[in-house]
Amino acid sequence: MAFAISGLALLATANGFNLWVYTSADAIADVNTAAYFTGDAVNMLNVRDLIIVIDTNVPSTSFCNVLTNDGSTVDVSDGTTVVETDGD
Repeated sequence: MAFAISGLALLATANGFNLWVYTSADAIADVNTAAYFTGDAVNMLNVRDLIIVIDTNVPSTSFCNVLTNDGSTVDVSDGTTVVETDGD
């Protein structure tokens, strides 16, 4: 699928650092592809920002940070998936 700006929301900002949440049915393998974040996101996402990526299809949660933003392309890390288990 494609990036949808409606899924990206700013949660917090401090000292030039931003914490985002991105909710989508896209798998983390799609979201972490270079140039996935396009359009307005290029003007919003800064290098080192952290994005909590929520895949509503699987469901799963991953943490990605912005590696590069050259003004036209944003690249994020592969993502660290949160292990979601219940020992009960």
